[in-house]
Amino acid sequence: MVRQRLVGVWGFVLVASVAGVTAADEVVLVNGTTIAGDVMKETPEAIFVDLGHDVLKLPMKNVREIHRADPMIDGASEESGYAQNVTVTEDLYRTGDLSPVPLEEQAKRLGEGVVLVRSPGGLGSGFIIHEDGYLITNFHVVENETDISVNIFRQDGQAFRKEKFEDVRIIAVNPFVDLALLKLEPPDDFDLTVTHVAEGRPVREGDAVFAIGNPLGLERTISKGIVSKRNRAQGGLTYIQTTTQINPGNSGGPLFNANGEVIGVTNMGYMMAEGLNFAIPASCLIDFLKNRDAYAYDQDNPNSGYQYLEAPRRANPDKPGFLQPPSLSPDNRAGNSRTSN
Repeated sequence: MVRQRLVGVWGFVLVASVAGVTAADEVVLVNGTTIAGDVMKETPEAIFVDLGHDVLKLPMKNVREIHRADPMIDGASEESGYAQNVTVTEDLYRTGDLSPVPLEEQAKRLGEGVVLVRSPGGLGSGFIIHEDGYLITNFHVVENETDISVNIFRQDGQAFRKEKFEDVRIIAVNPFVDLALLKLEPPDDFDLTVTHVAEGRPVREGDAVFAIGNPLGLERTISKGIVSKRNRAQGGLTYIQTTTQINPGNSGGPLFNANGEVIGVTNMGYMMAEGLNFAIPASCLIDFLKNRDAYAYDQDNPNSGYQYLEAPRRANPDKPGFLQPPSLSPDNRAGNSRTSN
């Protein structure tokens, strides 16, 4: 189980947080330490806390919660600080209260957290859930594949550049619900944009939603729609039905609510029926992550998760004999019955 790494500066932090800071914002670290200060800026990778005489940068992976005195960060815009009450779980995902902004701002916030997953058999989408390089996609995107790579699109000024990661490992798969957990190995100086999962957040018919993915290989495509049905049954499972367009290549990408929280994992749509598209609910994703050890990937069995062996064939090609009903003679009483072939 992956646990959060802590940097060795908390002794300094405790002293600095007490010395002359009047701001009411509080940052609670994963080790229980509370830092009081003015949260000046927040990004998916780090937050910046004004301690009065110095500014402290804290990696978001070390932050459990953020408590604010005011709804907005003093002096910061919604674009720079948007996640409140962030909780980083030991199950590789994080939650938080995200502030709603227009769709174009959501694209800037979240674009680098959505990736293209490529294998010799095709391509799909995925999204980063943990700073150590863990990401989610559909099982059918990597089914029977071991040579997997991931492309991350980094914004460089007004343009995007493509960062390619080779030798991506499969960590866990659940073919039944069509989910896979992958891991890439980012360099130490490479900050990943991590998405937030909507845990316990109600999904209602009519809610505005949007998806980011790579339909038909068209990278960084955004589509929007509404929730048509929050719990549509298909094949014994429950899906979110949405009008958001889902095409081949979108599979495994995130379905976001208006705040930019992941409420589902897109996995299918009807090619000949416009507006009928489906996503795996976030509750199924969370259950998969919490029980990922049960779905651990076995490289000797690419379809691990379940496997049914074929029954052995009969060695004798002749018709099998059948038992005759027992005789009603006195000799064929219980415990002394005879049969013939």
